[in-house]
Amino acid sequence: MQSSEDIACWSVPADNLRVRSNPWQQRAERAEQLASQIPPAAEVLRFFVPIVLFQETLYRWLTSASLPAARLSFKEALEPALTRQFRTLLAVAEGHGPDAIVNIARELQEGDDDSYSILLQTFWKGGNGAPAETGTQSFLARAFLQPYAEFIRSKMETSSLPHAPCLCPLCNRKPGMGVLRPLGDGGQRFLLCSLCLHEWEFRRIVCPGCGEEDYAKLPVYRAEEFSYMRVECCDVCKTYIKTVDLTENGLAVPVVDEMAAISLDLWAQKQGYSKLQVNLMHF
Repeated sequence: MQSSEDIACWSVPADNLRVRSNPWQQRAERAEQLASQIPPAAEVLRFFVPIVLFQETLYRWLTSASLPAARLSFKEALEPALTRQFRTLLAVAEGHGPDAIVNIARELQEGDDDSYSILLQTFWKGGNGAPAETGTQSFLARAFLQPYAEFIRSKMETSSLPHAPCLCPLCNRKPGMGVLRPLGDGGQRFLLCSLCLHEWEFRRIVCPGCGEEDYAKLPVYRAEEFSYMRVECCDVCKTYIKTVDLTENGLAVPVVDEMAAISLDLWAQKQGYSKLQVNLMHF
């Protein structure tokens, strides 16, 4: 078992911002690109870069740490060796975050491993379609636990998962967004889990919030500035989800492009819709 000191001195090395060869670095590169193009989202996207590079570092730690294989499950409690790494994320948040994040990160750093464990365990057990987790502490918990959830996902068998559920068939969380991937002359709809980032097929004309199937009650909106982004709404449960259409823009990185489209969220909420599940950078 590696100790918490293994990543305690983590920082954002300059070289990491040049070579993109894995999913975390691809997300960081796309965030940097969009931050220069979309001023309203620049602060969030620039803060996302050190967060996602920390996630890459934690994932690498997980691949080398000797965590008990039997405990690698979304139903099991978190290992103490993992929760001890939380202090490193707090240092990253304090060093790179906006004032609201910096203040909370400093307060939390005065805590101990037991208090971190309570915070993280509470978030970890909050699946089953629970209300969207919001607030600064939930942001920090999700940012920390997402690479762990991705790590568990990488170890799981997915061939016998339930068919097209509204919740993630792996970790039972709500989808954070949709993705349209090229298929023949059209696109196949997928939902992307808000925690473990598992992607599963989902019917085009179904609300992922309540299961409504009436086309007339499921309006879809687009905006000129985000022509490849769909705002898919439901007039029954009054929720919406944003979907990145990769048939329109194959260069998009869905997780990043969705969070960059802040103006679409503001528009949808003014129309009386609530987001089905907030993204990682909602705080």
